[in-house]
Amino acid sequence: PKEMEGKRNDHFFFASESVGEGHPDKLCDQISDAILDAALEVDPDAKSGLETATKTGMVVLLGEIRMKDRDKIDLEQITRKVCKEVGFTSEEIGLDAEKCQVIINVPDQSEEIAQAVHVDKEEDLGAGDQGIMFGYACDDDEETLHPLTHLYCNKMCEKMAELRRSGELGWLRPDCKSQITMEYKKEGKDFVPVRVHNVLISTQHDPDVEGLEEAIKEKVIHAVIPEKYLIDTTYFINPSGSFISGGPEADAGLTGRKIIVDTYGGWAPHGGGAFSGKDASKVDRSAAYYGRYVAKSLVAAGLARRVLIQVSYSIGVAKPLSIHVDSHGTVKDGYDDDDLARIVDENFDFRPSNIIKELDLKRPIFRKTAAYGHFGRTDPDFTWEQPKTLNF
Repeated sequence: PKEMEGKRNDHFFFASESVGEGHPDKLCDQISDAILDAALEVDPDAKSGLETATKTGMVVLLGEIRMKDRDKIDLEQITRKVCKEVGFTSEEIGLDAEKCQVIINVPDQSEEIAQAVHVDKEEDLGAGDQGIMFGYACDDDEETLHPLTHLYCNKMCEKMAELRRSGELGWLRPDCKSQITMEYKKEGKDFVPVRVHNVLISTQHDPDVEGLEEAIKEKVIHAVIPEKYLIDTTYFINPSGSFISGGPEADAGLTGRKIIVDTYGGWAPHGGGAFSGKDASKVDRSAAYYGRYVAKSLVAAGLARRVLIQVSYSIGVAKPLSIHVDSHGTVKDGYDDDDLARIVDENFDFRPSNIIKELDLKRPIFRKTAAYGHFGRTDPDFTWEQPKTLNF
C-alpha cells in the first residue's frame, strides 16, 4: 500500500485483530463455556461438546453433554444470564436476553465416543478426537510472552467493556472490534517491535454520540498502547460511520468462529479445532493449552526468543502421534531445535490425563477464557500461562 512506501528492507508490518464480548461469535463462545462451567460445578468429570448459534431474537444450543445430575443445570437460564451480563438487554441494542427465543437440542454424548475415550480409562484417557494443535510464545512482552499486536487488540476490546460497564463511556454498546498493524525490525534471525503503524477500532454505540473518536483515542488506545509505540500512527475509528445496530441483530454468531482471536492473532498456525464448549478431554482445547504452556516455559527459561509447538493425536489413543518444536532460528547459543525437543520430552507429558491433572482443567474457569483471548492473560486461573521450571 502507498502508506507503506519507503519501508526499509529490514523492516516489515504485521497485523492482528480481536473482538469484544458483544461480538455475536464471542457471545456464542461465552454461552458455550458458561454451560460447560455449570456442568463442571455439578460434575467435574462432565463431558461437553456444545455449539451455540445466534441471530435476531434467537439463540440456539446444539451439541452433547454427558454428566451426573444433568437436571441440576438449566441451559436456557444460563443462556439468558450470559446474554444479559454481556449487555444485550433490549432488541434495540441487538438482543433482548429476557425475551429472545432459546432453542435447545443437546442430547447425551455418543456412547461409542464415551467408550473409546474415557469410560474406565482414568490414567489412559484417550484423546477426545484426532487432530493437530499448536502452542506459541515469544518475548515481545516480558510479562505475558505473547505477541504485542494481539495483546493490545485484546486489551483494547476489554478496556471498552470496562468503560461501558463503569458508565465512563456509557454510550458504548457491547459489539466491537479492534485491529493493529505494527512495524517490526529484523535483528539477526529474530525481530523486535518498533512502532504501531495503524490502529483500527469499530465499536457499537448509542445514537447521536458526540466526541466518539476523541474519547476512544484517549481512553482506549492511549490507555492501552505504550506511548513509545505510538509514533506516526494512523487512527481509524469507526471508519464505516454510524455503528448503532450490532450484536446478533446485525450479524449471525457461532461458537468457534474466532479461533485466531482466541489464540495468537495470526502469529502461529492453528489446527482448526475451536475451544469453547469443550471439556478438557477434547485435545482441541487441552492440548492447545498445553502447547502454549510448553512454548511459554521454553521462552521463559531463556532457551529461545520465540517457540512454536505442534502436537497431533488420534481419537481414543493417549499418547500423541507426533510432537514438533520450532524456534524459528532464535534458539539459545549452544542449543538447537533437537535439544529443545529433547528438553520438551524430558519435562512434559502430553497425555490428556496428565494435561488435565497438571493444568487442573476440571475447574469451572472457562467462561472467562471465552473473551479477550485464551493466552497472554495474567489471571491465576489460567494455569497454562504460568511457566514450568525446566530441568535441562
